[in-house]
Amino acid sequence: MEWARRAGASIGRIAKHKEKLFLTYTLLSAPLNVTIRELEVNSAVVTWEILEGDPVIGFAITQQKKDVRMLRFIQEVNTTTRSCALWDLDEDTEYIVHVQSISMGGSSPPSQPVLFRTPKESGEDDEVMMEEFGQAAQLRAGELIIIVVVLIMWAGVIALFCRQYDIIKDNEPNNNKDKAKNSSECSTPEHPQGGLLRSNV
Repeated sequence: MEWARRAGASIGRIAKHKEKLFLTYTLLSAPLNVTIRELEVNSAVVTWEILEGDPVIGFAITQQKKDVRMLRFIQEVNTTTRSCALWDLDEDTEYIVHVQSISMGGSSPPSQPVLFRTPKESGEDDEVMMEEFGQAAQLRAGELIIIVVVLIMWAGVIALFCRQYDIIKDNEPNNNKDKAKNSSECSTPEHPQGGLLRSNV
């Protein structure tokens, strides 16, 4: 009877140990900080984190278009990766993504849903082109303003030079007449009575 009691106690301890292991494997925490990165027109990358100590051996991702019931299910085991590429997406479309951790005993609850929208290809290109065009137009306008200011300054300098040159040119004949008059007065002095002085021989 004693051995039966001991055997029963051992079986009870083993059962409790198995139950504890089962709970450890099944009670996984949902992935945290689920984020969409490298978002493009037809693809994206979803990343997440897990609590330290969770016996995770893989992941499962559900991808769904908003307001559409059809799902895409992605599952991978025997991996420690914390990211997954989403491909073949439609442009300018909203998607909802959930991530679950997988252990030997089952899956964790799904993560909080992440909603994202793929960009529109043509709209993005047009936006970039408009931005580049606007920058080029601003540069051209600035260059034109600088050129106009320089031309105006040069025109003012040339006009000032021409004006000074005309004033100098207009004053030159008067100076020549005054010089000629002064020289003639000095060379032929008049007699006090109005006649010319003559030398006596």
